[in-house]
Amino acid sequence: MSDRPLKLLLIDQDPIFRLGLRVALEAIPSLEVTGVVETYTAALQILAEIAQEDPNQVNLVVLEFGNGRSTTSQQLGLQFCRQLRALYPNLPILLLSSGQEQGLLLAAKSIGINGYCPKGTPLPELIAAMQEVADGGDYWFQNTEAIITPNSPLPSTDAINRVSPHSSLPFSRLRNNLRLSGIAYIEATLAAVTAQLQVPGLPVLDGAILAGRRRELLAARWLLNRLLVSSQERQEYIPVADEPSLAPSLSSAIQKRETVPPLLSPGTLQSALFSSCITKIQFSLQNVTDVPLEIDIFREDKKRELLYIILQKLAQQLDELRASQIEMNQLYELKFSLLSELWQAAITEFFGKFSRIKLRNKNIEIVNSLLPSIEVVQRDILNKIPLVYELYSYLLFQTELNIDNTSYPVVSAEAKSQALMILENLLIQVANGVVQPLLNSLADVEAIKQNFYGRQLISTRDIEQFRNDLSWKYRLKNYINEPKLVFESRYELFVIAPRGIANTSVYAPRNQELARLSNIPLLVTLLLEFSDAIAPRLKSLLAFVGSGIVFILTQIIGRGLGLIGRGILQGIGSVSLVEKNFRRNSDRTK
Repeated sequence: MSDRPLKLLLIDQDPIFRLGLRVALEAIPSLEVTGVVETYTAALQILAEIAQEDPNQVNLVVLEFGNGRSTTSQQLGLQFCRQLRALYPNLPILLLSSGQEQGLLLAAKSIGINGYCPKGTPLPELIAAMQEVADGGDYWFQNTEAIITPNSPLPSTDAINRVSPHSSLPFSRLRNNLRLSGIAYIEATLAAVTAQLQVPGLPVLDGAILAGRRRELLAARWLLNRLLVSSQERQEYIPVADEPSLAPSLSSAIQKRETVPPLLSPGTLQSALFSSCITKIQFSLQNVTDVPLEIDIFREDKKRELLYIILQKLAQQLDELRASQIEMNQLYELKFSLLSELWQAAITEFFGKFSRIKLRNKNIEIVNSLLPSIEVVQRDILNKIPLVYELYSYLLFQTELNIDNTSYPVVSAEAKSQALMILENLLIQVANGVVQPLLNSLADVEAIKQNFYGRQLISTRDIEQFRNDLSWKYRLKNYINEPKLVFESRYELFVIAPRGIANTSVYAPRNQELARLSNIPLLVTLLLEFSDAIAPRLKSLLAFVGSGIVFILTQIIGRGLGLIGRGILQGIGSVSLVEKNFRRNSDRTK
């Protein structure tokens, strides 16, 4: 094998396969399994942590596309690889999958995956493929032969003998591998639960459930370490009660840094933020606000796919900006054109550059029919996305975030939380911009409905009602809601919460926008100001009038009615007494 140590991250949903492959690979002296995870989210989180510590801890990713056969899982796997390639452009990827469809392999190759081996490949051949891909070559298995470029030597016979499936492993080694596998799964789940707990606007009930689940995971981790650690190891193990620690397989010892250039992107701040965003995108994407959104017409999987693509294109755009060595003052002037380019790239990738549909006996290209709507989309959506310059500046120049009248240091958790909200809103709004021209020109095309829409919005009447709701949203936003937000110095943000897409607001100075208001929006702010001016006086007047009415009703009218009632009662009593005396006198006379 190559003199360069092979350090890999394995991603696979099958726990038995993960454990077996890891046990086999760990017997190779020049190979190190840096991490074994089940989900793409856990993989991105580990890579983000590694990028902050030592980028050379991983020089190969080996993964399976979900369960390998489901079309949905394959598409998610391809999308994850696109995101991985955007975040870590120099990190080799080897597909180790049970799926062997030619179309899938071509798609994998087109997005930058460096090699493929089917599950069941003999271990010597698999190790050779890993080393070849890690060294910058390609390895694409076809039928019973492998294509290797350039040639590389096979592992030594001694190394192969040591990993023979018939060899017996000590019980302590098997026990340790079981513990590490369990720890890795718990850590990944714990990281996901912790990320959900940090979502703004989380309902109290959801927070309580997630907090309980986090406590269960911490307890399970402690118990696993107690049960599967020997007495000698247990003396050295110090559990951490509150902070999730990295699994032992992911913790790096003090090593001499290699002289090879780092494989991971230097944008560690961006990597960590995008990793958290990917975790959030896997939540429910149902709109739980009272504001209709253009992407509501899409199925859940199409919403998620579109958001992934926009995030990927944003990562590519940021890399290009870094390469061009753009300055901060130039960034402010380019913010609107950057959003326009992001929108165009997202439309082209999402619908397919050459995708066609039949409309009125003509085959038209979807992308070419949507791109001319750029001016309308910019006016209605893109130019109104808030805090775009602040987000780009934070990611490119690591400037502090000034949100809610507070300045957050770049490395603080608060800055990351605020940046994540701005990023989620950016993705959702650009996605709305992608859908808007589709609704304006191709909304009722049957091919579009079948490929993109949810089942609840497929009839012509449903689509027209949905479009009417959006039209009213634009009217209310332009004439009432937006002037109100400007007057209150607030921005409304759409964020991804565990229950779905929610909305929140942040404070931001908007005096210049307030000065530019005119016509109906200006009238709305004047009415609000007039309402604020007279509200205290009106409340005082109403309180005074109310007190007077209460005084009249209780002290004057009430007492008067009381006196009258008492007189009536007394009169009735007197009449009764007179009647009794009259009857007595009559009886005596008789």
